[in-house]
Amino acid sequence: MLKGLPLIFLLLLSFGTRAEQWPAEQWPSGPVMTGPALQALEQYAFAPRNDSTRQGIRTDALLVIRDGQLIYERYAGSTTAETPHLTWSISKSLMATVLGVAYGEGLCKLQDPVQKFYPPLKKYPTMTLADLLHWASGIDWQEDYEYAPLKSSVVAMLYTRGRADMGAFTVDHDSYAAPGQAFRYSSGDTNLLSAALKTMVGPNRYADYPWAALFEPLGIRRAVWETDATGTFIASSYAYLTARDLARVGLLMARDGRWGDRQLLPKDWVAFNREPFAHYRANQDAAVPGGHWWLNRAVDGAAQPWPDAPADTFAALGHWGQAMYVIPSENLVIVRYGDDRDGSYRHNELLKLALKTFVAEVQP
Repeated sequence: MLKGLPLIFLLLLSFGTRAEQWPAEQWPSGPVMTGPALQALEQYAFAPRNDSTRQGIRTDALLVIRDGQLIYERYAGSTTAETPHLTWSISKSLMATVLGVAYGEGLCKLQDPVQKFYPPLKKYPTMTLADLLHWASGIDWQEDYEYAPLKSSVVAMLYTRGRADMGAFTVDHDSYAAPGQAFRYSSGDTNLLSAALKTMVGPNRYADYPWAALFEPLGIRRAVWETDATGTFIASSYAYLTARDLARVGLLMARDGRWGDRQLLPKDWVAFNREPFAHYRANQDAAVPGGHWWLNRAVDGAAQPWPDAPADTFAALGHWGQAMYVIPSENLVIVRYGDDRDGSYRHNELLKLALKTFVAEVQP
């Protein structure tokens, strides 16, 4: 049927239908990038820093996947390709992904009342899983960190009064709004999801569930996830993955929840993750909350938070500069680990430089 077609057409057809690249034990390698654009990216990401004062940007790892291939990787300090790095609040997006597998098993629905899975929440009978995934529980939570420790709910949860049972500590807060009506970023909301997952999957499966449901199917070998004293995963903060392993989660999300020939996450779950919370009101310089992921979307008349990146960019973000950016339109996943203490790191700047390096530079 193809006999007689011009050679150039056959070559283009072959290129357009080439097999997808997926990582096996190792990532397949792509073309090595060089040139001024890469130098500018590295000058930003790996600029010299005064570690005695902790001023400036400190990148521990920067890794780029395009079309399922590893095309850039660099580490600094004690971090290597084998190091499970603390992800901080990237853990929240990981929990959302684990929950997506449970959702695909039919163990929960987005509009299920959370008290169905975590009875201490009976004082909030209308709160749903979707509310928690939007950080919209209505619980009066203060997500302040080391800069305001005396009023910080999250510092108390992780290090003092709440560390033995983080779900119970969160429930013990008062409310400030009806569930589902207002966004307020909350590590407590995420740990309630983690507590609810225990009932969804049952106590016999729970301790191994992130591995059996997500990590092992993706080929992730070095994940660590800490628990509180009740054995509940600290989903807000304490998952550790290598940069290469975290990129596998990014590729899964970039390809709408599919891993090879298996639809590991239902497409409607991924679509929910990537849809802005309807009641969110934009704040300047803030990414837009989706379903426990962060979106580069214009909402409520406000421009995209990262104007130099495509509008379909979404991310998992963590304290002190941890970031995984997923850009489906460019078949791009970027993992960046760091230790930024002074607030000088800018998502948009790294994205702008990375896109110039790994997208613009390879255009014909």
